[in-house]
Amino acid sequence: MKRELKLLINKSEITAGTRGASLGPEAIMTAARKINSNYFGQYPIDYVDEFNYLLDNEIKYPQAKRVVGLVQVFKSVSTKVKAIIDNGQFPLVLAADHGSAGGTIAGIKAAYPTKRLGVVWIDAHGDLHTPYTTPSGNMHGMPLSTALGIDNLEEQVNELTPEVVDMWEQLKNTGTPEPKIKAEDLVFIGVRDTEPQEDALIERLNITNHKVEDVRRQGAKAIIKATLEQLKNCDIIYISFDVDSMDPELTSHGTGTPVKNGLSPKEAEEFLNAFAREEKTVCIEYVEVNPCLDEKTNKMAEVTFDLLAKMTNELEK
Repeated sequence: MKRELKLLINKSEITAGTRGASLGPEAIMTAARKINSNYFGQYPIDYVDEFNYLLDNEIKYPQAKRVVGLVQVFKSVSTKVKAIIDNGQFPLVLAADHGSAGGTIAGIKAAYPTKRLGVVWIDAHGDLHTPYTTPSGNMHGMPLSTALGIDNLEEQVNELTPEVVDMWEQLKNTGTPEPKIKAEDLVFIGVRDTEPQEDALIERLNITNHKVEDVRRQGAKAIIKATLEQLKNCDIIYISFDVDSMDPELTSHGTGTPVKNGLSPKEAEEFLNAFAREEKTVCIEYVEVNPCLDEKTNKMAEVTFDLLAKMTNELEK
């Protein structure tokens, strides 16, 4: 099914624990230009409002670092995603850190308020923390909890100020005042670096995780089939692809939180292309390229652009 694409560039890196992800989208553009590709001249592009100046300010809320800015980023990305969909276009999001993905999901749900939304989360991390459970306060570890509308008070380790509670509620209620997805409509692929609070939640909610060893044993096609079977009752699907899902030895360490023993680029390509062909897919997002951490001179962005270009061919068939 041929889609009319619109690129949405999100340079916000206020939820990451390292610096440089804001340069990720342009590093991908640089990778395209290096091989004389006119990819970024073919499609309309819009930009999410970013609040990276907050990185120069003192952290006020250690359990939810820069949450004031994230509330605004959520509003911007959700509004723009909804507008793209309402205009009959397919939002292809290139984001810096993963923290704003909850805003992407909120925008999709706002555009399709009566539709059941499935999420495929291709990542090394579960991103299921909340301000109540986080050991770091870095909010790129929390986007799925905003989408699920949960606090995970069963695993609470932090006491929050009323201001943080209020802003956390604002994040959860961005776009529509309700949870955006159900736990049974969330599928992990490649998640392998989680913390006890997340593990408890994954077990309690029975969240599916197709581990890298499952991909190797069963093959990507079997995992794709199982994923789509699980999401068969969903009306629409969102794909979130974090480049740290891939093995850094096969790509580079050009991402904020690389984790060994990940997917190969070929496996990532197979997943992305298959989900792009799925008619229910309404939005795809790429996140966490960080050229400042790349020991191979923009290698991660080059791998990512290759995946992006091939996947786009599938979207346009």
